[in-house]
Amino acid sequence: MSGLRIYTVIAGLILLCIKVSAQEKIDGLTFVAPPRAFEMNPMPAIQEVKAGWISLVPFGFTRKDGNTVIFNQDRQWWGERPEGIKESIRLARDAGLKIMLKPQIWMHGKWIGDLEFKSTTDWETWESSYADYILTMAQIAEENGVEIFCFGTELKIAIKKRTAYWRNLIQKIRTVYSGKLTYSSNWDSYEDVPFWDDLDYIGISAYFPLVDTKTPQHDELQRRWNPVRKKLSKFAKRNSKQILFTEFGYMSLDGCAYRAWELEKKVSKTAINEIAQANALDALFQTFFDESYWAGGFLWKWFPNGEGHEGYPAKDYTPQGKLAETILKKWYGKEE
Repeated sequence: MSGLRIYTVIAGLILLCIKVSAQEKIDGLTFVAPPRAFEMNPMPAIQEVKAGWISLVPFGFTRKDGNTVIFNQDRQWWGERPEGIKESIRLARDAGLKIMLKPQIWMHGKWIGDLEFKSTTDWETWESSYADYILTMAQIAEENGVEIFCFGTELKIAIKKRTAYWRNLIQKIRTVYSGKLTYSSNWDSYEDVPFWDDLDYIGISAYFPLVDTKTPQHDELQRRWNPVRKKLSKFAKRNSKQILFTEFGYMSLDGCAYRAWELEKKVSKTAINEIAQANALDALFQTFFDESYWAGGFLWKWFPNGEGHEGYPAKDYTPQGKLAETILKKWYGKEE
């Protein structure tokens, strides 16, 4: 074989390897923290839909008028406390799954993106307790070999007004945790995050409003996705980082591909629509799956052994037992 032919073959193999590597996606599910210890292993059901990753979400809490973060309390669900997190990680590892640990704050009666304090003292008090929470979780992530750590979710005002604190927190996390690091920005504010340069992925809660119809069809969904796709592509290239959908998903309801945050308030009055949910998921994967800048993502959400739901799983984001489960299995199966 001539030198030129050998070079051509080697170059072709290299390009093939690059292409295969670029197609490997994070095929994840957001694993809802269960209220009590597992009575049976929940991981086989996750393997059945071909997911290779789970996101664990140990919530911390801030009262509406409070200035501290509450976490690791006895009254919290088992899956949100260290013992539950560690056992979930152990079972996931035994099942061959990879993990993102995603501690985030729930604020009663208010979206966490609107968190704001009038005084510097209140900011500093909250920030100190938040750092305790995050560094505790980062240590758990490091000790258990967690692949990705997401240190914040949708803290829209806080990260803009207190940027120095967040950059300092990132550096503290790096001294504790050696894996990949990201932050989950809301879909409408990822361009305003000031510290993407310090992170490994651009994380987005990808609830982009698309089509305001009861049962959106694939063609109209993809048309609405197209300008978003182009914008995300440019943003990823400008920042030289892949985009990770730290959350994505749709409720199994009429109109699920529009304003999810508004639909959540009308669950009881809105009709079940599994076709709408399945179409919306399918269109998302069709839009992004072959995009090299898209790292993949974590579907919101999955109830282990049916535990942890708020009383309406047939209408909630979970694909379990619905048409969307078949769609998920089809796309996640492409990774095998």
